[in-house]
Amino acid sequence: MKNNSLAKAFNIQEKNTIKYSKDYEIFENKDLLSSLRDKIIENLSKKIFQKDENISEFINKAIDSATIGCTLSNLERGHLYNLIDNEINGYGPLTEVLEDPSINKIMVNKADDIYIEVDGIVSKDDSISFIDNDHILRVMEKLLNTVGKSVNEGRPIIDVRLTDGSRLNAIIPPVSPSGPVLTIHKFVKNLNTIDDMIRIGSCTPYMARFLEACVLAKLNILIVGNTGSGKTTLLNILGNFIKEEERIVTIEDIKEIELNTNNVISLETINSYQENLSIKDLLNAALRMSPARIIIGELNSTETFDCLQVMNTGQIGFLVTIHANNVNDALKKIKTMVLLTGIDIKEETIDDYINNAIDIVVNIEKMKDGKKKITSISELSLNNKKLEINEIFAFKEKGLLNDNEIDGEYILYDRIPKIYNKMLKSGIEPLDDMFSNKSRENKTKKKK
Repeated sequence: MKNNSLAKAFNIQEKNTIKYSKDYEIFENKDLLSSLRDKIIENLSKKIFQKDENISEFINKAIDSATIGCTLSNLERGHLYNLIDNEINGYGPLTEVLEDPSINKIMVNKADDIYIEVDGIVSKDDSISFIDNDHILRVMEKLLNTVGKSVNEGRPIIDVRLTDGSRLNAIIPPVSPSGPVLTIHKFVKNLNTIDDMIRIGSCTPYMARFLEACVLAKLNILIVGNTGSGKTTLLNILGNFIKEEERIVTIEDIKEIELNTNNVISLETINSYQENLSIKDLLNAALRMSPARIIIGELNSTETFDCLQVMNTGQIGFLVTIHANNVNDALKKIKTMVLLTGIDIKEETIDDYINNAIDIVVNIEKMKDGKKKITSISELSLNNKKLEINEIFAFKEKGLLNDNEIDGEYILYDRIPKIYNKMLKSGIEPLDDMFSNKSRENKTKKKK
């Protein structure tokens, strides 16, 4: 008996399934939609909104006037209304996603190809769309106008900070032949303190106390992380451990560091009067400002060698990030950037420089389940003139739970870090519950 005869034999009726239309598919005639949009916006710009007139009625009247002779379905009219409402009161189709605090990133590939990131998970959003490429360009321009910038054929790539702290990257033809591409990294305000990181499982209370002690001891701290790992968030949190009386100079391409203190001078390259200024130029300028601390958003070029030189003086507690998948890759990247300066220097000399300059390396990762965790806190040492990474804290993966969340545990290694004595000499309160002479004595007995 064939499978399809079973339905007939038992008189099974097939249920009608509801087919949900994607936003882009609701109004199929894009030329008509674009024409109606332009006509309505033009008509509205010529009219004066009356105080006693409801904005909804105002838009509906404009739609009625523009659609005379057109037959629109309820869905099409609703789509047109939302389009006009967002064009007037916000930033087109992006209005709602820009306002949604749960969304961290917005990526517009094409008019009907838009992705969002929530809690580290990227997914396609079919609930929003643009009419066409011109529509994307109009929204780009509206966003850029808020900071007095623009994008055009003469300047087809732009990377700016918006007024709310979000970072906007726009690329248009001819660089992007298929059409304009828009990426917005929204400024995340939900992680403000180390307690927030403990709460969501990004670190342990011991790790938090240790990092605070490192900052107060003015150690040079390197933060390593992959894309979207939360490097800047962690940088902000650690920066807020710095005492109020200490003068801080922050150096970034685009300002993303937000500290809860007034004693901060912020320098950025991308919005400088001279657009050819580099991180290295700003570092040299910062050193003339009598800073107690210097925070660098990211090391990514030949300024790395200058930074290492200043760190080697031991006078300033640096906080610095670098983009890499792990600590080992970060150290290789630092060596490469030093060699790119063209200075004739041996690799073992660079290792010695790095070892003397960097006290603590913190690795933060965006895990496979989208969660962000500090996976290691390490110190460096030289063994046979080669750099070694010695973990103090670490997160060790065990596998996956039923909900695909990563299972693992945090480890505090049973040894006293060499950097601990330096921390104690700086006047911090001892961390005896983590590191003590008793634990050192126990280790000595075990060896005997």
